[in-house]
Order: sequence, then C-alpha cells, then structure tokens
Amino acid sequence: MNAIRLQYFDVADFECLRRWSVSPDFLKQWAGPSLHFPIQDDELRKYLTGANHPAESELMVYSAVHMATDTVIGHLSLAGIDRDNGSARITRVILDPEYRGKGYVRRMIGEAMRIGFESLDLHRLALGVFDFNTSAIRAYEALGFRREGEHLEAARFSDRYANLIEMAMLDREWNEMKHNII
Repeated sequence: MNAIRLQYFDVADFECLRRWSVSPDFLKQWAGPSLHFPIQDDELRKYLTGANHPAESELMVYSAVHMATDTVIGHLSLAGIDRDNGSARITRVILDPEYRGKGYVRRMIGEAMRIGFESLDLHRLALGVFDFNTSAIRAYEALGFRREGEHLEAARFSDRYANLIEMAMLDREWNEMKHNII
C-alpha cells in the first residue's frame, strides 16, 4: 500500500530533515535560504513558531507519513497563506531518498492541494522549482500546475546559477481534475 497522510510536523520529525539534507546545495534546493546547513533544532523551532493553526496561521507545516508503515517519508509546507486573496505557496518539499521515484511526491502535493483548495478554501496555489529539478517539474505539471514565469539565475548552487520556475494552479482547475489526483 502506497497511501500517505499529511500530519503536522513537530519536534519528533526534526531528525528526518537533518538526515535527508545531505549538503548545503541540497538543503537550498528544497528549503531555499530559509534554513542553514547543518540544520539546527533552534532553527526548526523558529520555523514552527505560529504555524499549524488552521484558522489563523500563515504557515502550515507537514510531515508525510507512509500509512502502511507509519514512517515519516517526507515534508512540505503551505506558506504565505493569504486568506483575503485566497492564495498560498507550496514550499519546502523534500522526500526521503528511499522513497524517491515511486510517486510519493505526487501524493504529497496532491494532499497539500486538497488541504489548500478544500480545507483552507483557497483560490490559488503556487510553487517554485529550480530548473535542474526536472523530475519535480514533471510531477508538478502532471498534477496540473502550469508555468507562470521564470526568475533567471535566481540562486547559486556551488559554481553555477539556477533559474527558478514559478508554477501555479487555480481552484477551478483543481475542481476539474481533482478526481484524478485524490
């Protein structure tokens, strides 16, 4: 069984993020400049400050749990939740290396979309992905996200710069395709 659930990220999950973040460049790939290598507990506690209050938080932080084994296999957040404009951003997406290439990111993002569009009643979900992360781009496009633009040379990774591709989906697009996702 490959089902997952999203549950609120907490202190017990800190070690997973440290274990999966194997280098400064990989940490930047999934967390942007918001976390620093090596990740420290105080930084993660600060990340959670004010998060996970569904009616008021601008940030919802989740661990993805493999339901058959009850193992934490991934992480993501819904950030910049703007209830007035009905928008948010899917951020900080990371998956345990043992589970990559098996469709789990698609399940994680699908569940984040369900939460965003159905539980939080959002109108728009956006995300950013670096141009070299072609497997993530394919997964997001398969879920119905479309490219909106590109920030040229937005981040430096060791000896080169990467473009940041902006993608988004609207609630009406979700309503048309959600039966294929959840």
